[in-house]
Amino acid sequence: MGEQVPPPLPMTWRPRRATIIAYGMAVVMVVGSVVLAITLPSGMFHLPDRIGMVVFGLLVAGALHLLGRLRVEADERGITIVNALRVHRYEWPEVLDVTMDEGDPWPKIDVANGLTVGAMGIQSTERERSRRAVAELSALIRDRGEAPDRV
Repeated sequence: MGEQVPPPLPMTWRPRRATIIAYGMAVVMVVGSVVLAITLPSGMFHLPDRIGMVVFGLLVAGALHLLGRLRVEADERGITIVNALRVHRYEWPEVLDVTMDEGDPWPKIDVANGLTVGAMGIQSTERERSRRAVAELSALIRDRGEAPDRV
């Protein structure tokens, strides 16, 4: 098997299915809560109840946005890992390796400060896409980082 050629930069990897499901469900929640707030009988539900339903739909949509924004971005200076709750930015010399073992939900990126960061923007459920993404990211780390070449 030949050595993977690094992809051109900038490059973004994001899960296809998770993004579609997260934003699709967010739309359903917002539209559903608005429709429900409008169609409920006025004798039992008053304006604060209706506003509360819409706010609840918006809060759920906000939580789903956190799952829909997952991605890993690579540019000339380094990588940005956008997970559900945190964004991590590392320069290329800080990035040591990327691994995704069988059964892992997403790859792990080893960085120079001793931490390992999960890259939720590459989902193992998208088998071929995730393998390709890990191979491309690994090639970029070998090309731009200070990681030793694998033998």
